[in-house]
Amino acid sequence: MTISSARQVSVAQLLHTTAPLWWLPQAALLALAVARLQAGGGLTAMLQPAAGIILLGLLRAACEAWSAARLFDSAREQLTAWRHEAVQALAERSPLDRQRIPAGAAASALAEQAEAILPWLTRYQGAIWRVRVVPLLILLPVAWFSWAAAAVLLLAAPLIPLFMVIIGWRAKAASEAQWLQLSDMNAFLLDRLRGLPTLQALDAVDTTEQRLHNHAEDLRQRTMRVLRIAFLSSAVLELFAALGVAMVAAYVGFHLLGYFHFGAWGQRLGLAEGLFVLLLAPTFFEPVRELAAIWHDRASGEAAQAALYELGVGGLSLPDGHKAAQLHLQGVEGRAVHAPGVRMQGLSFGFEGEQPLFQGFDLDVRPGEHVALVGESGTGKTVLLSLLAGLVPATAGLIEVGGVPLTDASLPRLRSRMAWMGQHPHLFAGSVQHNVSLGRSGVDRHAVQHAMRVARLDGVAQAYPGAALGEGGTGLSGGEGARLALARLVVAKDIDLLLLDEPTAHLDSETAAQIVEAIKILAQGRTLIVATHDPQLVAWMDRSIDVSRRLDACMNQRKRA
Repeated sequence: MTISSARQVSVAQLLHTTAPLWWLPQAALLALAVARLQAGGGLTAMLQPAAGIILLGLLRAACEAWSAARLFDSAREQLTAWRHEAVQALAERSPLDRQRIPAGAAASALAEQAEAILPWLTRYQGAIWRVRVVPLLILLPVAWFSWAAAAVLLLAAPLIPLFMVIIGWRAKAASEAQWLQLSDMNAFLLDRLRGLPTLQALDAVDTTEQRLHNHAEDLRQRTMRVLRIAFLSSAVLELFAALGVAMVAAYVGFHLLGYFHFGAWGQRLGLAEGLFVLLLAPTFFEPVRELAAIWHDRASGEAAQAALYELGVGGLSLPDGHKAAQLHLQGVEGRAVHAPGVRMQGLSFGFEGEQPLFQGFDLDVRPGEHVALVGESGTGKTVLLSLLAGLVPATAGLIEVGGVPLTDASLPRLRSRMAWMGQHPHLFAGSVQHNVSLGRSGVDRHAVQHAMRVARLDGVAQAYPGAALGEGGTGLSGGEGARLALARLVVAKDIDLLLLDEPTAHLDSETAAQIVEAIKILAQGRTLIVATHDPQLVAWMDRSIDVSRRLDACMNQRKRA
């Protein structure tokens, strides 16, 4: 936000806070007009006060409209920035991080729950300042004319926030429970939509429908509980506000009738003074009434802020070892690269609460060498690549890329020279060109077409740059999707270390052969490490390393030691 914008927001906040004070001169003019009419002044005596009331009303409406619009724009900008920060934090989380927030819950927090922050920023924050400022400034002219009326307002005022705070604690808890249930339901729904073919094959659609119905019913009950508490807080406010105004009206009425002779600093209130005090009494409670009306916005807004905080907004620091950069999103093709060597020494790693997967593991890969990691499933080939990419932190040992130790400080620089292709590359809804370029600057249509030729996709009818794909790559086969993921690596810039995890898994022999040919072209002049079971790909590599045998050798050596 620029300095000029910040000043506009400050001015808008000031105008929004002081808007009720415009009623002070309006009430004075109205009381004066009634007093003149009662004194027999006639219609002409009321023209000037009436004109003043109308003019002040128009000015107040204009100020409130401008300040509300500016505050809303500012709140929308702030929410957009928070959403962007949350998306960035989610993108940096490692896909192997077991503490990562489910996609459904994250989508719910970003799309639906985050919108609750807008009224919290625009309405609740302004209402808080009005409660702090306006009643005091209203109380001063009331006390000037009648200390008794001011005392009545002072006695009634503290009871309202006291009961609202008590109710607000419960409202906040209920709102958080409501949003938690909504997030759980969205996560459940997204997970079931992804596995719909499996559910149909297992004849579990009806069971899933019943569980979704139970989630929806629970959400309805939680929502109604929040609304009941919100209505209760409003009822408490209206009760005490009505009692306060009624007591002031009773005092002013009896004082004007001559039954009360106290409370006006030893003087009698005239009709104009008494009416002015009476007109200010409802305004005294107006900020508190407004606060009660949007008290639920506070609970929802704070719950939404907490949800965004959990996504990485507001100073939430994630372990650097878990910041999973999208390693294939680096630049475009065209710059000479210098393949690095890779060294792992004394490497140890294990997931929390499980047996160590690696202990004292060593690996050396020469610059420009093409190495296949082989072994039985579950021996840790994927984890080994993830450790090298910095997607998970090693518990002990040393990892070097091009002679540079892999540390928190060097990780961003080393990742800029790596490219990663997982077992299940994600294709999103959009054009083929967008799926290949991934929004990188400088990747034009010609670069994408070249990448498609390298990946052997130039002959696929649905794989031209302008073709539209559905979510998950609908429109392409599994092999074509894998080749599109390779095309993403072809357009990458400054990439000299390729990490591929089972690039030919679950493909027919013909498609797998095309993938291997594309990898051969892509790997020229680069260091390549591939986790694979494909004998055709292993045969082409410079050498293969049996991870399971290496692990057994390390374990036996430790036992002898």
